[in-house]
Amino acid sequence: MALANVNVCGPKTARVCAKSMKMDVGAKVGRPGAMSRVVRVRASAEKIDFNYEGAFTLPYAPVREALLPDGPWTVIDGGVCAAKGFKVAGYKAGLRKKGTRADCALIVADEDATCAGIFTTNLMCAAPVAFCKKQLAGKPTARALLINAGQANAATGDAGFADSQATADALSKALGVAGDDILLMSTGVIGQRIKMDKLLPAIDVLAANVEASTAAANAAATAICTTDLVRKTIAIEVDIGGKKVRMGGMAKGSGMIHPNMATMLGVVTCDAAVSPEVWRGITSRAGTNSFNQISVDGDTSTNDSLVCFASGKAGNAVITDANSADAKLLEQALTAVCRGLAKAIAWDGEGATCLIECNVSGAMDDEDARVIARSVVCSSLAKAAIFGHDPNWGRLACAAGYASPVKHNFNQNDLKLSLGPHQLMDKGQPLAFDAVAASQYLKDVTGVHGTCVVDISVGSGPGKGQAWGCDLSYDYVKINAEYTT
Repeated sequence: MALANVNVCGPKTARVCAKSMKMDVGAKVGRPGAMSRVVRVRASAEKIDFNYEGAFTLPYAPVREALLPDGPWTVIDGGVCAAKGFKVAGYKAGLRKKGTRADCALIVADEDATCAGIFTTNLMCAAPVAFCKKQLAGKPTARALLINAGQANAATGDAGFADSQATADALSKALGVAGDDILLMSTGVIGQRIKMDKLLPAIDVLAANVEASTAAANAAATAICTTDLVRKTIAIEVDIGGKKVRMGGMAKGSGMIHPNMATMLGVVTCDAAVSPEVWRGITSRAGTNSFNQISVDGDTSTNDSLVCFASGKAGNAVITDANSADAKLLEQALTAVCRGLAKAIAWDGEGATCLIECNVSGAMDDEDARVIARSVVCSSLAKAAIFGHDPNWGRLACAAGYASPVKHNFNQNDLKLSLGPHQLMDKGQPLAFDAVAASQYLKDVTGVHGTCVVDISVGSGPGKGQAWGCDLSYDYVKINAEYTT
C-alpha cells in the first residue's frame, strides 16, 4: 500500500518547528582502553512530534498479550529503544503514493554495535539487501540503519544500487560516522526506485530527531509498515550474567511472506555484551526458528532482511562461548522476540482471519519437523478450508505427506493429527469425530482472530518443529489484485 506526501511532518506543518540539536555518537564496543571516537553532530532541522496521530497511529499486534513465547523474561516498554545505547526516529518524507502515514525510520547506535544480518535468498534481491550484505561482510559492527517504505528499490538495476549508495553517503555525512557503518532496508513496490528527492532531505531531519523513547520506537515501527494493519513491536528484559539485559524488536510484513529468510523486514536491538562470532550464530539460529517458519502466501520477497544489533551496554561479561549458559539464555531470548514478531506477521497476513500454528513431533530430527510444519501452513487448500470453517483433515494430512525436502520420510501408519481439541487421525487411520463441533472450533477461532492449532505426530523420533501461517480469504485476492492500482 503506497501513500502520498501531505506534509504531515514536513516543513510546512504546524507540528514541526525548527530546532538546533546535537547528538553524541562514538567509541567502539568491546575495546577496553581504546581511544574514544566521539563525533558531535549539530544540525538545524524540524522537530518531529512522535505522538502525531496522522503519521504514527496504527493498532498494535498482540505480541505482548498472545504471541510472545513464555520464558524467564519480563515484557517491558520501549520497543527498539528499550535496550541501552540506541536512539530512533520515524518521519513522513512523502515516499508513499497516498495517505498520511510516516514512511521512513532511522535507528542509531550510540557507539559501534556488534551486528548480524540474514537476508532473502531470492536471486532478485533488492539493492539495499546487496548493500547490507557487502557492508556486513566487511566488518562485524554497524552504527545506523535507515529504513524506507513506499518503494522497494528492487529490480531497479545499477541505478537502484547507486541510489542506495547515495542514501548511505548522505546518512554517513548527517551522523558524522564512516560510510561502512551504515545499513539500509527498503520496502514497497518492486521495480520502483526510491524517491530520492524526498528521502535525501529527510535524512537530516531523522538524524537530528533520534531519541531513546517509547514514542519514537512506536513511530519507527509504524513508519516501516506497508499493507500491515498493525505495528509489530516488543521488548523484554532478562537476567544474564548477573545483569539486566534488554532486547527490543520491530518488524513489518503482511504479504509476500514465505520461508526462505527472512520473509519480512525485522530489527532487534540488544544491550548484551557478546562477541561478533557468537552473536552471528545466535541470530542465524533465531531466524531459522522464527522468521523462516512463517508463510502467508508462498512468495519470498526480494527485500527480506533481519538485522540484530548488540551494544554491549548491559554491563555483563562479554559472551564468547556459544555453548555457555549465558549464550544459550541470550539465544533463547532472541528467539522468543523473533518468534513473537514472526507470529505477528502471520497473524496480520493480508486478509487473514486467524493465525495457524502447526506443531510437528516425532520426526527423526528438528529440521525434518520444521519442513513438515512449513508444508502444512503453506498449503493453499488447507488455508482455504480453515477460512471456510471446513475441518477437512485430508488436506492437512496431504500437506504433511508431500513435505520436501526431508532427510527421512515418515510412515503414513505413524501419522497422528489433531485440529484444536479434535483428534482426526491416529496411527494413520481416520477417526470418527464431530464435524459440526470441529467446524465450530474454526468459527470460534476466526471470529476473534485467534490461533488455529494443528498438532501432527509422524513417529517416535526426537525431532520437533513449529510453523505459523494464516488462512486464505477472499480479501487476500482483492488486496493483491489492486496493489498498484
